[in-house]
Amino acid sequence: MKRSAFAVALALAASPAFAADLPLPGPVPAAPAAYSPLLEPVFSWTGFYAGINGGYAFGTTNWYDSSFGLGTGDFTAKGFLVGGTVGANYQSGAIVYGVEADADWSNLDGTVGAACTFVATCETKGDWLATVRGRMGYAWDRLLVYITAGAAFGNVQAGLQGGTFVSSTQIGWTGGVGVEGAFAPNWTARVEYLFVDFANASCTTACDPLFGTTTTVSLNESIVRAGVDYKFAW
Repeated sequence: MKRSAFAVALALAASPAFAADLPLPGPVPAAPAAYSPLLEPVFSWTGFYAGINGGYAFGTTNWYDSSFGLGTGDFTAKGFLVGGTVGANYQSGAIVYGVEADADWSNLDGTVGAACTFVATCETKGDWLATVRGRMGYAWDRLLVYITAGAAFGNVQAGLQGGTFVSSTQIGWTGGVGVEGAFAPNWTARVEYLFVDFANASCTTACDPLFGTTTTVSLNESIVRAGVDYKFAW
């Protein structure tokens, strides 16, 4: 009996020392974090980009012959356009600054009949349009709302329908607003509105074959278009 009690006491005395020699258990693995879109990286608008655009233009044109004090009054010119875009953005906080240029082919056309200065069908056309603009906008991660303004360049053609046309490159100004969104790491899509106002063009014998006096031709356009751009890695 004494031997059994002694063995139990010896075992109890040795157990703390034995336990101290055992390796400690490792840390409990952390549970995986729940997915949240807020953990995704914020989209950066900084970088160069290139893309395509297309849309519809509608506006007014006016012929006026100061020699006779006669004019057509405003009449409508409209047509489609499609082309390419290049640009660059720099983002500082939520503000995005940029510069952009585009060049579009167009089939803008407008005619007026009985109201024409010379009782014929007067026609104004334009087959290309280009702009160079600054942009500034506010970004909510992948969504950008912006304003834009700059210079516009376009081809203005004027003449009597079926006859010879005078063609000239006119410079003007443009301004507008737009919304752009990123739908992939390097791809964005946009919708924008631009107003374009060109300097007056001059037309002589093509617009007045009888007297050859100078006719002033004005043209402005409202443009609604969409585009897709690829942003190059910065």
